[in-house]
Amino acid sequence: MGWKAYPVRVTDLRLGAAILAGHLSASVIRAMGAGGATTVPGRAARAVVPDILERLGRRLTGGSVLITGTNGKTTTSRLLTAILAQAGLVPIHNRAGANLIAGITAALVSRSTLGGDVRGDIGVFEVDEATLPLAAGPLRPRAVVLGNLFRDQLDRYGEIDLVADRWRGALRSLNDGALALYNADDPLVSDVGRETRGAWTFGIEDPTIREGAILEHAADARYCYRCGIAYRYAVVYLGHLGRYQCDRCGTQRPPLTVAAEDVHLHGMAGSTFTLRVPEGRVTLRTILPGLYNIYNVLAAASTALALGMPVEAVAAALRDFVPAFGRGERITIDGHPVTLLLAKNPAGFNEVLRTVLTGARPIVALIAINDLTADGRDISWLWDVDFEMLRGAARAVVVTGLRGEDMAVRLKYAGLDEGVIRLEKDEQRAIHLGLEELAAGEPLYVLPTYTAMLRIRGLLARRGHVKGFWED
Repeated sequence: MGWKAYPVRVTDLRLGAAILAGHLSASVIRAMGAGGATTVPGRAARAVVPDILERLGRRLTGGSVLITGTNGKTTTSRLLTAILAQAGLVPIHNRAGANLIAGITAALVSRSTLGGDVRGDIGVFEVDEATLPLAAGPLRPRAVVLGNLFRDQLDRYGEIDLVADRWRGALRSLNDGALALYNADDPLVSDVGRETRGAWTFGIEDPTIREGAILEHAADARYCYRCGIAYRYAVVYLGHLGRYQCDRCGTQRPPLTVAAEDVHLHGMAGSTFTLRVPEGRVTLRTILPGLYNIYNVLAAASTALALGMPVEAVAAALRDFVPAFGRGERITIDGHPVTLLLAKNPAGFNEVLRTVLTGARPIVALIAINDLTADGRDISWLWDVDFEMLRGAARAVVVTGLRGEDMAVRLKYAGLDEGVIRLEKDEQRAIHLGLEELAAGEPLYVLPTYTAMLRIRGLLARRGHVKGFWED
């Protein structure tokens, strides 16, 4: 579907100048080949009109949806955008993942005319965990989606309890009629959302998929936030997500508005499950790998249904959905399937490892670790990842990135044979080294932190294997 015909009206010269500044800066950046212009246009526009986010956000007839959480924001927001488009709407979305205020503003400015008309029906904005209160104020969202809270970039965010407090403040500031949707399987997220009137909850209702699983030693929410004693888990799905209860005060996972039942994981091939919604049940299939992506589907589907979209649009969009850049993205190099799986904290990395190890073994993997600001400067979290899973299950693990040596040491202490570990600081040579380890047709799994993922994709883009992440 193309853009609708929006009338051009010159109603505010200063607003028009701000939008023009954003458009011009985007044109210059792209002409210079300096990136996708995902944030600078927002800064330029805000320099002219500081409240431009609020002013343009008010012009979205369908309002805005804000999606936040430690893991899964990009995939969830892309899924929701696809569902809304399938239902006939024209979403505006910060698709490249620029999720601070400048990036959200840039997404709106890019779809606005000089007259201040916004060429879209509804905003779908991925929002950084700490940025949610800053975005909720000016945008006054129609819905807020809370995915999960894991330890991530502690040097930037602080402990997850601080992020949860910011989320509570954001929910209290919502307009009457705004809807909150939250992951009920996460005890801390539930504690944030449970007092929100009319909230929708989503989660998994299938104890067989992780039967006998126990809390990982790096689990982030072991204790009741009401009385301080340890939760009792009937089932653990991943990290600290599961069905939990406090035996002292009775706090427990709330009833689920939308649930995934009868879940069947097919490794890198995706999964099938039954989506239980208030109106009934429907079977869904997704090529998105891993149990963590079931949560992303649940978040997007719940939001779409809460906004009045038909469940048929959910199923159709999911069937045709292509993974976001670096989040299960699949390409072919020299006849080998190569899968990029972003891994940036213990819970996420453990789930990625479980997913890649469900297929044929032994595997060949490339692990790229950076410690730039967007990754988090503190990499001590690597010692909380269960890399022991790779012992005996990996034929070769190539490590690279700014902290490649640290990763090699961690794998040594995980019990991998020294002959399995290959250290190569140059990312381009590391990719070739990984490919050289493969037999004909064998897959390579690339497991990078955020900036390492962007670096590797940049190398692959220059060789025509992928598009720039802002074009994806």
